[in-house]
Amino acid sequence: MITSDRIVRRGLAGFGAIVLAMIILLAGIWLGGHPGDLPSPLRGGFFENRSLALVNQALNILTTRYYRPLNRSSLVGLALSGMVAGLDDPYSRYLDPEAYRERDQPARPAQGGIGITTEAEPGGLRVVRVFEGSPAAHAGLRPGDLVLKVGSTSLADQAENLGAELIRGPVGTMVQLTFRRGDVEHGVAIERANIAAPVAGLQMLTYHEVRIGHLMLTGFSEGSGDELRTQVRAALDAGAQALVLDLRGNGGGLISEAINVASAFIAHGEIMSTEERGRARRVYTARGDAIAADIPMVVLVDHGTASSAEIVTAALQDSGRAEVVGTETYGKGVFQITEPLINDGALDITVGKYFTPNGHNLGGGGASPGPGITPNVEAVDDPQTPSDEALTVAERTVAAKVQ
Repeated sequence: MITSDRIVRRGLAGFGAIVLAMIILLAGIWLGGHPGDLPSPLRGGFFENRSLALVNQALNILTTRYYRPLNRSSLVGLALSGMVAGLDDPYSRYLDPEAYRERDQPARPAQGGIGITTEAEPGGLRVVRVFEGSPAAHAGLRPGDLVLKVGSTSLADQAENLGAELIRGPVGTMVQLTFRRGDVEHGVAIERANIAAPVAGLQMLTYHEVRIGHLMLTGFSEGSGDELRTQVRAALDAGAQALVLDLRGNGGGLISEAINVASAFIAHGEIMSTEERGRARRVYTARGDAIAADIPMVVLVDHGTASSAEIVTAALQDSGRAEVVGTETYGKGVFQITEPLINDGALDITVGKYFTPNGHNLGGGGASPGPGITPNVEAVDDPQTPSDEALTVAERTVAAKVQ
């Protein structure tokens, strides 16, 4: 039997539950307009859930109400690209699944090339390097030539990768190039071949009876440091009395390879340091396996020398190991990592800044080019002449150091 007291208590409990529910409802409505008054942990979760709900709402409206059919996955990709573009950071980007799969993969074996590296310019593709013994070398192409057309397709104001894609093609087929050297245009037909692009190269030079090993390094991809070390040993075995490390046009790459390269010439000491948000400063030192720690050397650079190439250059300059010859470098003071996403794409984003051994950051105070490295000896190559004036200055500078 239920007593009157129990009936009253049950009635009060039910009334209290109703009142509590009304309070929660009113609080929710009020906080919807005043989320800043929530405690910090709750506020974070509130905004996160609200942001996700907002994105889903916008996607639903677009995919159901827009006047033509839309692909939801494509919209998400565009949104990700837009978010990264909003960072105003030229080094950060969203990689869709296809771009992420293809990145860092070598060209298909069936696709051939002509043996050049290039830099995109508004007028076309500037030839930076011509591989020794390549079809391009046999055809007479030189560094500094400006490729204007591939076949009948003009490269002026085109996408950066268009020219390179048009030059590549099936091995054994011909490609017609129109290029400018100085004020004169030339046309040449070149047969495509399988090109194993060397990352590191060696040319033995003689300047006033001084034997010089001219070392060329085009990038800092995986294994490039060991490739360069092989060329350094070859130069020493060939009787080199001095070395020129040519990093012109080298846009950088892996930090680990930069440490490997610098450690080939620096026996001990700091190579660089990095700062990331929420992490302690990290200092990278020489590995202790130098193979050319004492031989006179200079580093040859230009405005295309960037990122890991600047790390190596600055380490050699700051430590007093080598003088720098050329022009001011690019001035990149930040580095990136790649974070995979659940859609099989990835974010390639800036996560930190790096500093030279003397504590300098080469960037422009963020994700923008800065002052770069100032050379000890200014030298500029004239692309309109067959000689390499900057290399000649580098040879003269290093030869003067040989006792």
